[in-house]
Amino acid sequence: MLLRPLVFAGFLLCAAAVTQAEERVGDIRILAAWARATPGPTAAVYLELRNEGSEPDRLTGASTQLAKRIEFHEHRSSAGVMSMAAVPEIVLPPHTTVRLAPGKVHLMLFGLGRPLKPGDRFALTLRFERAGEVEVEALTGGAGALEAPHDLD
Repeated sequence: MLLRPLVFAGFLLCAAAVTQAEERVGDIRILAAWARATPGPTAAVYLELRNEGSEPDRLTGASTQLAKRIEFHEHRSSAGVMSMAAVPEIVLPPHTTVRLAPGKVHLMLFGLGRPLKPGDRFALTLRFERAGEVEVEALTGGAGALEAPHDLD
């Protein structure tokens, strides 16, 4: 009988962690913003953007007090050589999830005031064409991390 309340309590804790790791602005839901630890003046930020509306939107800008500027980048392959290229915006079609992840589209932070260490948290402001502006908290994982740290809460 004790197992059922413990399972329910565990479910509530997980639900609370997910809720705290996401923000919403207009029809856009932002989930699990995170960065990799870095020893230098640049870092990459990853997150999930869900457009739950019936109209397209675009991520047109981002900023943080930690960096001098943020650009949107994507990985490209040309003649078998991978490279990164800046893109002006990130398009969010209606009823679609766009995942910013290692090896895919991501945010690049340039001119960091200090290196990011695992466990660091920082505010990140995202600007959408239709939905407006929202501030999210990003958590820093390990230098070679391939997914968001599990303690996003």
